[in-house]
Amino acid sequence: MTVAANDAEPKILVVDDESQITRVFRTTLSGRGYNVRTAGDGVEALKVMGQWTPDLVITDLGMPNMGGLELCRKIRSKSAVPIIVLSVRGEEEAKVAALDSGADDYITKPFNMNELVARVRAGLRRAQGATRRDEAELNSKIEAGDFRINLLTRLVTVREREVRLTPKEFDLLCYLAQNPGRVITRSTLLSTLWGEAGAQQPEYLHVLINHLRKKTEPEDGSVHYIVTEKWVGYRFEPGAPLSHQ
Repeated sequence: MTVAANDAEPKILVVDDESQITRVFRTTLSGRGYNVRTAGDGVEALKVMGQWTPDLVITDLGMPNMGGLELCRKIRSKSAVPIIVLSVRGEEEAKVAALDSGADDYITKPFNMNELVARVRAGLRRAQGATRRDEAELNSKIEAGDFRINLLTRLVTVREREVRLTPKEFDLLCYLAQNPGRVITRSTLLSTLWGEAGAQQPEYLHVLINHLRKKTEPEDGSVHYIVTEKWVGYRFEPGAPLSHQ
């Protein structure tokens, strides 16, 4: 007999074709107070999400029928739900591809379950914080030099050109745009964007900064909005003083 989960429990969807892993996840996360459902591949995961809305998704990358990268893209096309991807050591290109596809975080196999649970908590906190900001800043916009950022619709334009960002790239840009001209240390950005897990993934910030530069700066290199302060961090130079509406 299946016992109905409490609707107040955070809902987590675990997607992996290894049944042993999904069993471990279900046991561990359920024991920590989460409402857990599982799927064996991306196709099954989308079917589950059609009837049940998770608060966070954990997915493997290599799966039959539909792998983790395609699943990330399909989820991100219609939802901002946090996504954590699982990968094996040495899959650096796959990790970057996952981030490009919309994943918010990754964890490398084999992993410690306490670390995974910490990443889950951080992902849920960020999502809850974004929801509260959306509610508090309804119709709010940030205008910073060449940048126009709508916090409600998450629409970003640079020199009147629309720029499509992943959720994590958007969070990073918003933080930079709210602190123009300031040197922001790497540790500050890591802790702001990823909480307690940030110190473990400095390379992740480097990847996001590069992605943001490619998407916002002209190819001819005539403008540099994000300036690297060697050994320290980054400085955002949008071209004009920040204003709020």
